[in-house]
Amino acid sequence: MAKCSVCGKSVVFGQSVSHSHRKTNRAWKPNIRKVRVVIDGTPTTMAVCSRCLRSIKKKSANA
Repeated sequence: MAKCSVCGKSVVFGQSVSHSHRKTNRAWKPNIRKVRVVIDGTPTTMAVCSRCLRSIKKKSANA
């Protein structure tokens, strides 16, 4: 399932609209990556979106 385990971002549905204004269904999927993260000293794998991954790397660099 395309869902971020940090922020909860998931698939959003909408419509593609052509030049002639014909509408077809489509989905916007978040950029999910499986990442090994150390939480309380134990490494775990999490599904994280790219924005949360950037935030995690920023926090670990400052710590």
